[in-house]
Amino acid sequence: MLTESERRLAAVPWAHLAGLGPTLETPLQRVLEGDAAERVLDRTLRANRHFTAEQRQVCAEALFGVGLWRRRFQGAPLQRLAQLARLGGCDDAFSRLGVDVVDSPVASWRDRFSFPDWIAERFEARFPGEVEQLADVLNRPGPVTLRAKTDRSALAARLRSVGVETIPARWAPYALHVITPRPNLLGLGPSFLGTFEVQDEGSQLLGALLDVRSGDEVLDLCAGAGGKALQLAARVGPGGTVHATDIDLPKLERLRTRASKAGAHVLIHGARPPAALRIPHVLIDAPCSELGTLRRGPDLRWRLRSQSVAEMAVVQRELIALGLRHLADGGRLVYATCTMTPEENEDVVTDAVKSGLKLVRPSLPDALLDARGCLSLAPHRHGTDGFFAAVFER
Repeated sequence: MLTESERRLAAVPWAHLAGLGPTLETPLQRVLEGDAAERVLDRTLRANRHFTAEQRQVCAEALFGVGLWRRRFQGAPLQRLAQLARLGGCDDAFSRLGVDVVDSPVASWRDRFSFPDWIAERFEARFPGEVEQLADVLNRPGPVTLRAKTDRSALAARLRSVGVETIPARWAPYALHVITPRPNLLGLGPSFLGTFEVQDEGSQLLGALLDVRSGDEVLDLCAGAGGKALQLAARVGPGGTVHATDIDLPKLERLRTRASKAGAHVLIHGARPPAALRIPHVLIDAPCSELGTLRRGPDLRWRLRSQSVAEMAVVQRELIALGLRHLADGGRLVYATCTMTPEENEDVVTDAVKSGLKLVRPSLPDALLDARGCLSLAPHRHGTDGFFAAVFER
């Protein structure tokens, strides 16, 4: 019986593979050698602007699919692609690509769902009895989720009027899942400017944990390009301030541009906050091993390193120590990751509590919280990316 991640391949127009073998062989090899599939796809499509819409779709599915299923399908790049297309119902895929038939045995769930051993072992320990359900979800693209700037229902109605269908998300009050295939959100026109941001539902919940109100002051210590900083800026309003820092300065420049377009009051400091800064609300959306976001990059699992878990755990503790230096007495600090490993989540929380921080249970449904009251989201349970967050008070 086919899983959902296998069944979705039947919707791909594999018949349009005919004649594309010579064009795809080298890009497929680059993906298998470790180049990011998204970048390889971009270069391939730029070099072949004459492709039809169906050929562009098949090209994307080929590069992402071979990158994703590299453990399940063996052989030369085009043989792997032919096996992928055959799984999607294209019985003559080998002849269309002009390659010899090859079969790849499937011995375990790790082979069937194509996961590296080190990730598979962690998921087996973390989700006993649920690992195949989790793997199946991670092998499908995650939803495009919007954060409405004002009324969610009103935005949904406006989007429907221009052919973009959405449904309300389950957990975040301003979240809408887009159900129209491949929507052109950037081409909606100036009337939609500033009405929404693209942001995963789990990520949207993090902004609520800080419990900020109009006029408040917030420090976003790992702001990046600013998805959460802009969300916080909307909550504090023109009378409040969001301070943003990140070691990735180009991302901060993107945040500066986005904040300007959104009319958001975001004060960008660079890599670190001023030494004297004391803030009542601190957010640490920490760098992590990213195991909660595997469905966002089909080949990501093969580019991550097992050592990153231990390395990130060190960085995360350093960030909490830095955040505490800028947290005002009586203030609230939220620590968050987009991964699902105890070393980066529960163990970090345990050390923070030992250091004197008080762990606070947020006002969220029990289904979203673990036994200690930390936000703990898993894709197969909640429909979000994998997220973890803990709320502390000083």
